[in-house]
Amino acid sequence: MQGFTIGAGLAALAFWGFIASVVVAGIWFDIRKREAQHETVRRIIESGKPIDEALMDKLLSLGGDKSDRLDRAFKITGLIMLPTAVGLAVFGLIMGTQYAETQLPLLGAAALVGCIGLGFLLTANIVKRWYTADGESSSNTI
Repeated sequence: MQGFTIGAGLAALAFWGFIASVVVAGIWFDIRKREAQHETVRRIIESGKPIDEALMDKLLSLGGDKSDRLDRAFKITGLIMLPTAVGLAVFGLIMGTQYAETQLPLLGAAALVGCIGLGFLLTANIVKRWYTADGESSSNTI
C-alpha cells in the first residue's frame, strides 16, 4: 500500500469541507427564504389588508411555486448528464493513451453518469404521465 502525504490529506479535507459548505449554504438559504416568507405574511397581517387565500398558499407553500414541473426538471437534468457522460468517456480515452491505468476508471465513471442521466429521462417520462393523469395540460412540455 502506498503512503499518503500530508498534502493528500489536506486535499481530501478541502474536498469534504467544500461539500459540507455547499450543504450548509443550501440549508441556510432555505431557512432565510422561509423567514422572508413569514416576514411578508406578518407585514400583510399587520397592515390590516384582507388576505387572499391563494396568495397565502403561495407565500407559505413548502414546495415552492405550483407551476414548477418535476418532469421538466428531470428532463433537463438528464439532458445535461448524457453529454457529460460522453465527455467523460472521451476524456478517459484520451487519458488512456498516456496513462493506461486511468482509462477503465474514467470509462466506468462515464457509464455511471450515463446511467444516471438515462434514469432522469425515464423518471421525467413517468412524472409526465402523473401530470397528464391529474388532468394538467401537457401541451407545453419540453
